[in-house]
Amino acid sequence: MKSPVVKRSIVVAGHKTSVSLEEAFWNGMKEISSVRDLTLSELVGEIDGNRQQGNLSSAIRLFVLDYFRSRALQQTQQPAVEAKADSSIVAH
Repeated sequence: MKSPVVKRSIVVAGHKTSVSLEEAFWNGMKEISSVRDLTLSELVGEIDGNRQQGNLSSAIRLFVLDYFRSRALQQTQQPAVEAKADSSIVAH
């Protein structure tokens, strides 16, 4: 049976390190780095530099979770903002 965790080597701040993440988190990282026009190494370096505690793999998981949670929240709030704007146009 294939392990759900994938270990990859990545260069962070000029140093090679290994990071173990589930494939879904690697895919999320690739999507985020593409949207932000960063390399995967640059994004991981940013996460590494901003983490307060814990290991790098955990910090990456939390970063990816927060990114997609924020995006989902924005998408659910956007229709409410548009509906409110539409109702104020109709009311005038």
